[in-house]
Amino acid sequence: MKLIKMVCVVLIIVSGVGCKKYSTDYQEKAADATILHQSMKQLTDVIVHDIFSPPVASRIYVYPSIAAYEVMQHTDDSFLTMSGQLHDFKDVPQPEEGKEYCYPLAAVHSFLLTGKAFIFSEPMIQGFHDNILLKFDSLNMPPDIYERSLAYGEAVSKHILAWADKDNYKQSRTFSKYTFQDDPSTWQPTPPAYMDGIEPHWRTIRPMVLDSAQQYSPPPPTPYDLNKNSLFYKELMEVYNVLNEEKDEKIAVAQFWDCNPYVSHSVGHVMFATKKITPGGHWIGITKIACEKEKTNMMQTTEAYARVSIALMDAFISCWDEKYRSNLVRPETVINQQLDPEWKPALQTPPFPEYTSGHSVISTASALTLTDIFGENFAYNDDVEVEYGLPARSFNSFLEASQEAAVSRLYGGIHYRPAIDLGVAQGKDVGQFILANLETRK
Repeated sequence: MKLIKMVCVVLIIVSGVGCKKYSTDYQEKAADATILHQSMKQLTDVIVHDIFSPPVASRIYVYPSIAAYEVMQHTDDSFLTMSGQLHDFKDVPQPEEGKEYCYPLAAVHSFLLTGKAFIFSEPMIQGFHDNILLKFDSLNMPPDIYERSLAYGEAVSKHILAWADKDNYKQSRTFSKYTFQDDPSTWQPTPPAYMDGIEPHWRTIRPMVLDSAQQYSPPPPTPYDLNKNSLFYKELMEVYNVLNEEKDEKIAVAQFWDCNPYVSHSVGHVMFATKKITPGGHWIGITKIACEKEKTNMMQTTEAYARVSIALMDAFISCWDEKYRSNLVRPETVINQQLDPEWKPALQTPPFPEYTSGHSVISTASALTLTDIFGENFAYNDDVEVEYGLPARSFNSFLEASQEAAVSRLYGGIHYRPAIDLGVAQGKDVGQFILANLETRK
């Protein structure tokens, strides 16, 4: 009798093997753009924590974003691969024909694997990554699809990292530091930290879409001339006097768009720093705001992040090419030496040459990209800086926001007018070229 009972129990157990019922809606639940937004925010938080410079941060954003896009474009035939459109980017691994994948899982996995390779604080990404995979696992998808999707995401990530490895970034880490010149018109380190010039060789990094870093070089800046009747002196005095009227509003605008990843503070003999989001990180945050307002799906969200990050990458390369060619001195240096040794700008002067304004170039290129995706009259509330203690600001369009970002550098006392106006023109050229030469939809 006992033997019969044991056989029955075994039969019951065996009959249950292979009969587990998996969820039928795991694909729908997995395709939640919120997970990608959370992953991008985690990457931003690590960029802030690790204090990456604005140009380097743009590189950290672009490769993971492209990895996610290349995975997700398999979910919609109306989207195109970027293979063959970006410099040296070819032969992206393809999924196995006839096999089922959970592409959102593969995309997020690829995004986080790729992002982790570019930052210092890997545990901050890894812990988040582990929790995200647990969320996907809880969707109760078949194990073979889960494992196959992870493998595909990893394959795309490896391909992206191999491509990134050849963009000259690693080689540029060994190049010489900025060399100061005995010429009052050239850039000098500024207080309080007197940091070395950041990324003097960024022009050597491979662009994404631009033909070269020099493709849209702006006209040279106004010649340095301290004659009181000169154009340069008038531009200098505009910076010196800019806060004489509407001071409170101008300072509010300047602070909102400051986006200085490392602000030094000196109190007596003690120096400390506060960390903030980069300019590119602010526009990545605006991309999230737009996607959430429009309720974009996972595919559309990866497209928006990829396109904006590409615009940021090329805009920084173009801008930094000009910065270290013209190598123009900052207003703070000239004003302190020639006009008023006690004068301080509303914002801390960033550690690199003045011309052109990085905010003007990258904000314009990003705004054009977002306008192409979401439309011209896209009103939104920008709360990206709220977590850094600043109130939200409202805009009627992306271009309106980019114009305010550009002029904020004058209000902050860190740029002359031409760097702003011609920086906007430079960003427009960069952005329009990318729009004309990168296609993501059939």
